Amino acid sequence: MEKKPLNIESRLAQIGSVQEPVTGAVNFPIYQATAYRHPKLGQSTGFDYARTKNPTRSVLEDACAELESGDAGFACSSGMAALQTIFALFGQGDHLIVSLDLYGGTYRLLERIMSKFGVTATYVDTNDLDALEGSRRPNTKAVFIETPTNPLMMITDIEAVCTWARRHQLISIVDNTLLTPYFQRPIELGADIVIHSATKYLGGHNDVLAGIIVTKGKELSEEMAFLHNSIGAVLSPSDSYQLMRGMKTLALRMDRHESNATAVATFLTTHPAIGEVYYPALPDHPGHEIQNRQSSGNTGIFSFKVKDARYVEPVLRHIKLIAFAESLGGVESLMTYPAVQTHTDIPLEIREAIGVDDRLLRFSVGIEHADDLIADLDAALGAAMAEVEGSTGA
Repeated sequence: MEKKPLNIESRLAQIGSVQEPVTGAVNFPIYQATAYRHPKLGQSTGFDYARTKNPTRSVLEDACAELESGDAGFACSSGMAALQTIFALFGQGDHLIVSLDLYGGTYRLLERIMSKFGVTATYVDTNDLDALEGSRRPNTKAVFIETPTNPLMMITDIEAVCTWARRHQLISIVDNTLLTPYFQRPIELGADIVIHSATKYLGGHNDVLAGIIVTKGKELSEEMAFLHNSIGAVLSPSDSYQLMRGMKTLALRMDRHESNATAVATFLTTHPAIGEVYYPALPDHPGHEIQNRQSSGNTGIFSFKVKDARYVEPVLRHIKLIAFAESLGGVESLMTYPAVQTHTDIPLEIREAIGVDDRLLRFSVGIEHADDLIADLDAALGAAMAEVEGSTGA
């Protein structure tokens, strides 16, 4: 009888619970060593130098590769370090096609650093295959997509884009930070590379800075291993352990993030201070059907626009339970103002063209009680409306 594979909840809970060879410790230890003894000339334990390979980091990397259905995993010192390692695949004269709505840090890396090395990028709606085809050049090497995008929650059909990319011999790269392998596994839909800012949902507690790369295919995995070792932006043993500890509860947290975000987003759709709500779980979201087809759940983050930009400052001042801070994916709820925080490096005309304007707020919904979050947000919005209306004499 064929053994049934473990469900992802069980695999997550067991991360790091491999058999420790000496003591049998339930949790894999933190190996702080940077160098390892060789039994004799020509022999190695498999570990030579910590930048290349570390036992604690290796357990994390293998777990991430397995969760994402990839062949190899690479743990980096931050999400941006992971991006830089991936982009090092490309060089002078290479061209990339990239999601139009994009995390500001990715845009900054492409436009202000990779451009110095002769790598160019074109930003398009990656759910529009005609736009993809129209942007392809003879020197195009890869397509990079976020889905959902940050901050406007646009959805891309991963399988359709990866099929198109494969037809043209392009590498397909998917940022899976907002959904994690618990809800979405892009490699199973055809992606070559998956990246995470593991600082966010994978870590989940706003206390560890990390990035994860997962690759599919022997040749690509070997090239990524070379870049990971050569660039050297690897995750420390202690941070590797801490990230594994956070990932053990990923299933529980993501379920709660999703249910809370759905409740709060639904509440905001009828609030008098709110214009638009961007959340793929809502039935009227343009990517709702694609999202349901390619993932098993929804992220815990969404964005919304207040009707008047003057509401923003008092809302951020009056929230109490929700923190005004620049991150996402932790157990604590955080509110971010993209125009002056995460997306300040994107030129104003581009931000406004795609909808990242002065009315937009991004809400990373934590695991507090949904009723408390709604009450806090409702009070802040009400106070903002009263202040603005009072100042105008309305």
